[in-house]
Amino acid sequence: MAGQEAGAAPQASPEEAVPAKISPDAMSGDVAAQQTLYRYAEGTWASFEAMTDPNTGLPADTLRADGERSVKTSTTNIGSYIWSVVVAEELGIITHEEAVSKLDTTITTLEKMERHGPSGQYYNWYDIRNGEKLTQWPETGEPLRPWLSSVDNGWLAVGLQLVRNTTPELSGRAGAIYDSMDFGFYYRPDANRILFHYAPGTESEPESAPCCYDTIVSESRIASYIGIGKGEIPQRHYFGANRTFPNTCDWSFQETRPEGFTRTYYGVDVFEGSYEYNGTRLVPSWGGSMFEALMPALFVPEERWAPESWRINHPLTVKAQIHHGLNEAQYGYWGFSPSNVPEGGYSVYGVDAAGMDPNGNPSNNDRTLVDRGFAGCEGREPKPDPAASEYTNGVVTPHAAFLALRYAPDQTLQNLVNLEEDFDGAYTEWGFRDSVNVDSGRVSDYYLSLDQGMIMASIGNALADDMMRDDFVTKGFQQRVKPVMNVEEFNASARAR
Repeated sequence: MAGQEAGAAPQASPEEAVPAKISPDAMSGDVAAQQTLYRYAEGTWASFEAMTDPNTGLPADTLRADGERSVKTSTTNIGSYIWSVVVAEELGIITHEEAVSKLDTTITTLEKMERHGPSGQYYNWYDIRNGEKLTQWPETGEPLRPWLSSVDNGWLAVGLQLVRNTTPELSGRAGAIYDSMDFGFYYRPDANRILFHYAPGTESEPESAPCCYDTIVSESRIASYIGIGKGEIPQRHYFGANRTFPNTCDWSFQETRPEGFTRTYYGVDVFEGSYEYNGTRLVPSWGGSMFEALMPALFVPEERWAPESWRINHPLTVKAQIHHGLNEAQYGYWGFSPSNVPEGGYSVYGVDAAGMDPNGNPSNNDRTLVDRGFAGCEGREPKPDPAASEYTNGVVTPHAAFLALRYAPDQTLQNLVNLEEDFDGAYTEWGFRDSVNVDSGRVSDYYLSLDQGMIMASIGNALADDMMRDDFVTKGFQQRVKPVMNVEEFNASARAR
């Protein structure tokens, strides 16, 4: 970054004022950092204004750089938009009256949209123009089998609960929808886990209700938290998912052999496994991505409620992302998570060695992967780690970096400013585009509402005293969820044992 020491916060002119609603303690009182984040919030909110149908209040799944928005939206997208409205009001970007008007439009549409009667759950895809359930993919006309997604309904429920707790004019209506959504519907007691999704009317088909989310470092835990918090899923469910898969040869598809110990919580035996990565012990996600690990922590104070697990693991996840981007792959930038492919399409990205997927969630389009083997198991000898030169066409997504604001604020902000300044078009009047190929310089043509929502929530927490957490968590939720998180000890450590 020209004219600025690496790692230093971006500077602003002293006469620029900090918006009044920003907490004086935000970003450790760094005025320049506050101003930069506020500017990013303004741009990100502008993208939501552009991608949302004014008649229905439903945001498009994607917004193209030329202003064309997709026809489809998902329950996650709607939840992301709802909480972004709450952030925009809190930061003073829009007035309270504007927020109420926008949220009223969205909730009115939600009240009319078709749902699954027995569970109160929403289907996954709707038309932003009228709120109708989609049965064909708008882009191709191919049949679309409507299904209910546990995690996507979880993110919609988050948005509704935030409105219930922050907007008196709409509290009753948002709360009524939230209360009617039964997350116990997804719970399978025999597995002690929740379904990925459920497709009504196809019960005779094997994939009508695939079971189940089986890793704890996953975005799916938001649905588990909500189900436990509402009393619809038993507390013991929290311990049903794997921390890592077992350390036996039957599970030798893992690219790193885990180490750990077994503990019993709420009557459930849990293998507290972890991977060694860069001199630390890390509990990995499935794909090694940022949003799997950190998106739920935008709304649930995981590291405060779980001092021997999430408080240790979340900073290690961020360190792994930074180390991979700057040292292991030497991209010069970092932030790896599922996103738009800069050249077109959508793909999963992550730090492969910090994930369990045997097929790998790479950090680049050329799919450079690691395999550290599974000592003692036939055919699973380790392979040499790739050289930095092999990590070509790396793809960085800004939303992944924003998720790290809590844990590495200075490094995060510098990384974002570098992306803005070093890649033409990476940041526009609509905020950050979704991804950048840091080798070719190719910038995505799209903004994704889910990813923009993560950015807004991250900034809201950073500038307004953890507003997302404070506005989401209720006393009853805390009483049911905190105790199960509080008792666990991950085999995670800043130093490999």
